[in-house]
Amino acid sequence: MFLNLDIYLYSGVPYNAKVPMERILIYGLLWLTKGGDRVLNLRMPLHYHRILKDIFSSFMDIFDVDHFINVLKNDVSIVKELPDEFSWSTREYYALAIRPTRIKRAPVHASAHWYLENVLPVLQSYGIAAISPFSHRLSFDNLPSEIQKLRCKVNFKALRFVPHIRELGDALVHRLRYPSGESEALSTNYLGQITDQNEKQKPQKFVVVHLRFDKDMAAHSACDFGGGKAEKLALAKYRQNIWQGRVLNSQFTDEELRSQGRCPLTPEEIGLLLAALGFDKDTCLYLASHKVYGGEARISTLRELFPLMEDKKSLASSEERANIKGKASLLAAVDYYVAMHSDIFVSASPGNMHNAMVGHRTFENLKTIRPNMPLLGQLFLNKNITWLDFRQAVVEGHQNRQGQLRLRKPKQSIYTYPAPDCMCQA
Repeated sequence: MFLNLDIYLYSGVPYNAKVPMERILIYGLLWLTKGGDRVLNLRMPLHYHRILKDIFSSFMDIFDVDHFINVLKNDVSIVKELPDEFSWSTREYYALAIRPTRIKRAPVHASAHWYLENVLPVLQSYGIAAISPFSHRLSFDNLPSEIQKLRCKVNFKALRFVPHIRELGDALVHRLRYPSGESEALSTNYLGQITDQNEKQKPQKFVVVHLRFDKDMAAHSACDFGGGKAEKLALAKYRQNIWQGRVLNSQFTDEELRSQGRCPLTPEEIGLLLAALGFDKDTCLYLASHKVYGGEARISTLRELFPLMEDKKSLASSEERANIKGKASLLAAVDYYVAMHSDIFVSASPGNMHNAMVGHRTFENLKTIRPNMPLLGQLFLNKNITWLDFRQAVVEGHQNRQGQLRLRKPKQSIYTYPAPDCMCQA
């Protein structure tokens, strides 16, 4: 008997969280196959088929599918198309009717026992199941080590960006490392062309700053960003139009939100944080961001502090960016790739990108600065603090937030805290 599990992915996440959410969905997708004869404890031959789809951007547009399949070939049987014999189970076939193979409302961080009771009967009856939604639907605790290891393998080994993303990313990294050289046009022999130049010039270190400060973030935070009454009213109106008042933060004052660390850092504030930590005008910054609320005027102070600040547009020509132009997921993928090749990564606020980078860079033993948001919120509220006092408080408050290994605690994500599950074998 063959049981085929068809899972459709519909993430529907905003552009600035797109690639991290793609990763979360994918590595949440594959655990059931590995657990087929362990968690579900089925006493029969199993053959699970996976379909990877997304209504906004295809998995295949972002990730190298052949690499994905090859890395996991001994763990999961993956197909690119749904077998014809299961065409009756698709959403298109049923239109608005309820599919008997669909499993809805899986609890967040559900136990393995939940799947045994709710998914296994559907698989046994129909040979296929559609689970939606799927993000964060399996517990991080009390699971066999083989399942945890599969999660690690998917996240850190199987997911690789498509070649044109890696090629553009390599070009940007090279231009950050060797800024004095002319910008090389991309070609099929790009990496070979730069070998000689790399040997003659000492590579420069660079820092990636993920500036999570778009209009959605600014409005949803319900914080005051110093734009006066007009800005506050505009953000409040936008917040009402988008979320119809369902924003928890709007119940608190700006002082309360900042003291709790619930306000994203502005470009000016992230600049002051970096300056207090010892970065200066000679530091090369790469700005990983799509759209900044307030535009260039909002970034000007950060640029004054760090004149060697670059981004995708400043480093690559419009022709080189043609394949990613207007495609939010691909733009985010390039930023993610560059961030993974940087010497230091720092995010302006917690979120999907921050969490994914913290976990991935921890696994690769790379330095990541985690801003102490409550501390910074309180410091920025103190209008009388001197620069010396501010700098001392920042340095002391970030001594243990600069890449030190942190072991995962119960209920914490294995993707943000990969140790010990993904890293410690002893």
